[in-house]
Amino acid sequence: MGLLLLIIIVLLLIGGLPTWPYSRNWGYAPSGGLGLVLAILLILILLDYVPRGF
Repeated sequence: MGLLLLIIIVLLLIGGLPTWPYSRNWGYAPSGGLGLVLAILLILILLDYVPRGF
């Protein structure tokens, strides 16, 4: 489960980078969404719903 979450987070980080011409007008939406996902994941890890070991 932890490895799957790590892979998903890495893919979201790569997808959120505004390096492609069509994604330059997106603004802060991808990074804001990724920040929300990381905050939720951090809360779940602290509450021991997700195992800490990757």
